Amino acid sequence: MSEMNWWLIISKHWGKILGGLLGLVFALLVVNYGFWWSIFIYLCIGIGILIGWRLDLSKDVGSFFRRLFSTREESD
Repeated sequence: MSEMNWWLIISKHWGKILGGLLGLVFALLVVNYGFWWSIFIYLCIGIGILIGWRLDLSKDVGSFFRRLFSTREESD
């Protein structure tokens, strides 16, 4: 197959490929560390992705962390 056909296949089935890779990584984590440690690792990855996503949206790191770690009285 030519290079173009590989990109066509990947672009059509990227969700299945990503899901398969995430399943493989999760299975390897469970075998190596156990189920609950694997869940904890995935939660940490998810939190990191959410923080990165918020930083990409706001472009202001300082205000993001001030808002994240402030109390309700300080933010009002």
